[in-house]
Amino acid sequence: MTSDSSAAPALLSDSAPTSQTFDAVIVGGGPRGVATLIRVAARLGADERQNPGRTGTPLRIAIVDALEVGPGATWMTSQPGQYLNNTTASATTIYPDESTELSGPPSPGPSLVDWMDDVARAGEHPAGDWVAAEAGALRALDFTSRRLQGVYYRDQLDAAAAHPLIELAEFTALAVDLDRVDHVESVNVESTDGGTEATSVVLADGRRLAAPTVVLAQGMVQSVPDAHVRACIDFADAHGLRYVRPGMPAERDFSGLPAGETVLVRGLGANFFDVIGGLVEEWGGRFESVAGDPHGRLRYLPSGWEPRIVAGSGRGMPYRSKPVPYSPQRDYRPRWATSEWFAELRGRRNLDFAAEVWPTIAKEIADQYLASLSAWAPEALRADLRAERSTPAAAPGPAWIPLLEGCGTGEEVDRVLAEAVVDPRWNWTIADLRRPTRGQSVSAEEWAEFVDRLITDELGSMSEAATHPRAAVNRVMSVLRNAAQDLGAIGAVAGESLVRDLHGWFDADGLFLASGPPSERVRRVLALIESGVVDLLGPETIIELDDDKACFRATSAITGRVAESRVLLETRMSKGKVTATDDPLLQSLLTSGRARIHAVDGVRTDYIEATGALVSEDADLGHNLVDASGQVDSSVVVLGIPASTTQPGSAIGATPHKSSPLLAGADIAAKQILRRAARARIEHADAACARAAALS
Repeated sequence: MTSDSSAAPALLSDSAPTSQTFDAVIVGGGPRGVATLIRVAARLGADERQNPGRTGTPLRIAIVDALEVGPGATWMTSQPGQYLNNTTASATTIYPDESTELSGPPSPGPSLVDWMDDVARAGEHPAGDWVAAEAGALRALDFTSRRLQGVYYRDQLDAAAAHPLIELAEFTALAVDLDRVDHVESVNVESTDGGTEATSVVLADGRRLAAPTVVLAQGMVQSVPDAHVRACIDFADAHGLRYVRPGMPAERDFSGLPAGETVLVRGLGANFFDVIGGLVEEWGGRFESVAGDPHGRLRYLPSGWEPRIVAGSGRGMPYRSKPVPYSPQRDYRPRWATSEWFAELRGRRNLDFAAEVWPTIAKEIADQYLASLSAWAPEALRADLRAERSTPAAAPGPAWIPLLEGCGTGEEVDRVLAEAVVDPRWNWTIADLRRPTRGQSVSAEEWAEFVDRLITDELGSMSEAATHPRAAVNRVMSVLRNAAQDLGAIGAVAGESLVRDLHGWFDADGLFLASGPPSERVRRVLALIESGVVDLLGPETIIELDDDKACFRATSAITGRVAESRVLLETRMSKGKVTATDDPLLQSLLTSGRARIHAVDGVRTDYIEATGALVSEDADLGHNLVDASGQVDSSVVVLGIPASTTQPGSAIGATPHKSSPLLAGADIAAKQILRRAARARIEHADAACARAAALS
């Protein structure tokens, strides 16, 4: 194995670049790149077993990653241990099992939990003492640090690379373009095993890595700064202010905030919790349990190094918490959005998601909210809907069911909710997820009361997930959102609705309700809010640039509250729409017409187009890049997030005993790597024989 790192990628050089040839180049050193190498090793191993004694020339494979090969950007091993996954350890593997349909051979290997157990037993790890310490302190349903999962990916990459027929070269460098190489002999290469045709991956310093197959496995790409972000950057530079723009927390510096001063923060999603977790460690304050609190409330004891964090966002509310690990979940079985209902929808086309799918999901949410509320606070319901009065012996269910049965739109469902709950403390509609005050202005005092209720409900929801009304809403979304999103992935939803509804507000609501942070991290943020270290400004927060005062100003259009500061931290997600990505390779492919944006019913999505793929050894191609004219580039395989609309579910990490499109895609890529490498070598050998014959 060889490694070549570039601490700071240079601009393209005017001098003649150095070129190397490989059997495959994988761009993206995170889990998709690791999984692809594992599947290559598995296929090589199966071939060895079928043909014992046969030897061959090792495959030369290059993996390129701008930050760290193995973990990739999300799971960099150098990031703070306070940055956590939002899935438990038990939800991660990089090896397919019987649940994932493959045409290639099996490749058993350790899940993240298995690996953690092995590391804990060993008591040490080459990556550092912290690895064994973290692995030994966690259980299957705990949330691991991102860096620990990064070490797991790195170890599995090393295991695959140890195969005797794999020679792995690593490049910590930025890939900026692809070039078509018609004749490998025409470039200055170190080896000509690549055959007569290749695609070159161009690195930022001008080097070229040519191969018969290139796999694009970049994972989550980031967005280019929009006009507002650019204005904030320029404003901060002009006035000597501090501005941290959107991006992955591991790639940004949030440390050294001014103690006692106001600091503005925009974004209350997953990144917010990571950033706050890291800052608390720096401040040195302590958390203690509040004696007698039934829901595990914490109290924060400040160190004196804390600033005053004023945080806002469009919703004005932080992401909802995951349930407490090992606590019981709500026993939820869909009443209307059954597997049979989804199966029928999967067979249709041109669905309007908002009109034909969402109302049924909304009814499920409303039903579960009312059902849990009827047990948690029955007096909150209208008298005729309470359990002791509302259900005649012959009735099919609670009295609100006929009301919901008659609903044909999400708005009608919300009207049922609004009229069914008479206690203002519990009166809630689904639209409140996006506009918690229903668009009404509230006073600072009313907003403070709202935040107090939010804290109480969030603590109750995470610790009593089986019964709390708030948890019931989260549970419905966690159960149904994948099936709903799959309708878009398979082409059942019309293009306009796909972009506007499914990839718009529904995906955002799903993240808010069902993809939140670990409960312990949320408890700490709630304690910081109660202590006054963190102040939620209010919904519909906007940031203005005040030249006269040389400061950033945050204002909530709902609460009317205003805060000013010389520091603005963006904890918003910057995950990329490929149409506005900062990835120079994807930009180049789109600009040159070698790739195109995938359109559904003539409506452009946010992702590039790749072909579909059959799980079959009879299929030579799959997940291949499509250019602006519709031509397929068989030498380029695209995996995962940049091509999400043509690869259902590939953006989701692999989980044991659950079918994984990520791992299935890696096997399809591995198959193409091996077949194209074999053909290229045969072509090269034939050409060499022809040249020798011509000289004799």
